[in-house]
Order: sequence, then structure tokens, then C-alpha cells
Amino acid sequence: MVDHRSVDVGGMRLAYEVSGPPEAPPLVLLHALGEDASDWDVVAPVLARSRRVHALDLRGHGRSDWPGDYSLQLMRDDVLGFLDALALDRVDLVGHSMGGIVAYLFAGEYPRRVDRLVLEDVPVPRPREQSTPIRPDGKLNFDWEMVLAVKRQIDTPAPEWLETLSKITAETLAVAGGPGSHVPQEGIAELARRVPRGRVVTIPAGHLIHDTQPTLFLDVVMTFLQPPGDGPAARPSLQTGDETPLRNG
Repeated sequence: MVDHRSVDVGGMRLAYEVSGPPEAPPLVLLHALGEDASDWDVVAPVLARSRRVHALDLRGHGRSDWPGDYSLQLMRDDVLGFLDALALDRVDLVGHSMGGIVAYLFAGEYPRRVDRLVLEDVPVPRPREQSTPIRPDGKLNFDWEMVLAVKRQIDTPAPEWLETLSKITAETLAVAGGPGSHVPQEGIAELARRVPRGRVVTIPAGHLIHDTQPTLFLDVVMTFLQPPGDGPAARPSLQTGDETPLRNG
């Protein structure tokens, strides 16, 4: 059962979906640019068997407010406000693409609040060639001004973001999408090296790993999130067709 809720964070409405046993360890999911909480619908029900899953709509996305003021740092602090509002002291945190940037900025700035961190196909913060995106036709489920603001930051990340990676104390798993992803894979390997307790695993599924290969993604993530001494993680029961072998790095 998924509940659709919202919470006030500094005068801004943050929408989220929550599922799983209320007493289970909390897990927070952060979506990619232009997505919302529903992007996790394929994998969230399996995660919710053993976790209290909170999937957010980040500011400027979905049912959350579109305040017109956007940055990845503001999204990071929205996550802090969300955890404080729900009295969640420490959580496991999973972020995909842009959501992964928000996740590592949060884990580096507020290391006490994160136990384990999963970064799904997240680029290392280094400058890249800039381009101007073209607005899609029709009604959008996100604020286009948010896209422009966030893309500028991803194209020219603040130099201190590299240092932020070294401040992460959480055990961290970087899940790389392999050669089919547009994200440079050597950058994901570098990101994992810069995190003191980081490692990388490759699922050759392209950028949308949790959507393209949900069973493999769940197998890797649930095993990583399993606390020591709790026994083997239950294997997911999704049917996704042919699976692709993992590569550790």
C-alpha cells in the first residue's frame, strides 16, 4: 500500500510516497532530473518488503511546489528539512542521476544522517561541455526553469563538490550503467574512489538501471543495504527477462 503525502519544509510543500512497515528501517529515494517519485514504482514495492520507503518529489518536480528558486544545494537542504519534519534521524539513501548528486551533497554535508548510500549512474562533479536543452512540447510534470538551473550546475559543478565526496562517511555503492550509458563510466569509478568507503559495481543496462534491469538492481542494492548479522537478503521476485552479468570494480 502506497500513501501519497506531503510535508511543509521551510514554507514549501514537498510531496512524497511512503510504503512499507512503519517500524522498518527508513530508506529515502531521490529521482533523476524531470522525474518524480513514481519513477521508482518498479522497484519500490520490493524494497518496501523490508524497508519503510520514502520516495520524494524534489522541488520543481511532480506534486511538490515549483517555487522558481532552484539549485542542487537547495534540494539537498530540502532533504534535510524532510528528514527533520518526519523525525528520521539516520536513513539509507538512494539517488539516481541528478538525485544521486543531491544524495552525495547531502551525505557529505550531513554525514551523521546517512548510514548507507547508493548512487545510481551518477557523474563525478567535473566540468563538461555545455549545451542548451530544448523544451519538450506540451504540459510538463516539472518546472522548465528548474531544468535550466540544475543543468547549469551539472555542466559547471562547484569545485568544492569534489572535496564533498571525501567527507562522506557512509558506506557507499556506486552502481554504473556500463557502455550504454551517456554518463562517462570512468567518472563513476573516480567518484567511488574519492568516497572513503566507496566501491562500484557495473550493471550493463544503460543509464536507467533500476528501470531496465530491476531484478539485478534490486539484488545488488538489497544485498548492500542488508545490515551485518541479519542474514542473507531476500532475493527479489520480479520477472525481467534475460539478466546481464554484473561486473565489480
